[in-house]
Amino acid sequence: MEWEPITEREFCELVAAQLAMCPADLREFFARVKIPLAKWRQSPWADLGLGFWAAAVVENRVLWFNDIEDGFNVSRFEERGVIPNDEYWCNHDELRVALRIARDGGGMKAGPPEPLS
Repeated sequence: MEWEPITEREFCELVAAQLAMCPADLREFFARVKIPLAKWRQSPWADLGLGFWAAAVVENRVLWFNDIEDGFNVSRFEERGVIPNDEYWCNHDELRVALRIARDGGGMKAGPPEPLS
């Protein structure tokens, strides 16, 4: 099966569905930090999909959806619109988990894919 990037509509529906399951404090936090819908570049992993959808920015961190791994992640960035190569994570987190990480810090980071031996 070949990977197909998540569409804008699918991403919006996913965020809305997962946000509805978040407690009120996380929904309020998201309302303060959400950004206009945009794909952020990340090479080489997101080249085929022309980037990953970003949902929020908190200081120098972006909350984004890795549709290859099917999970939300939080990464540091220096240039808006670009997720640095060393900040690619393949977490399978739901939005509520990533929002807590973005708000409170911490969290586990699953590194980039590695070849099977």
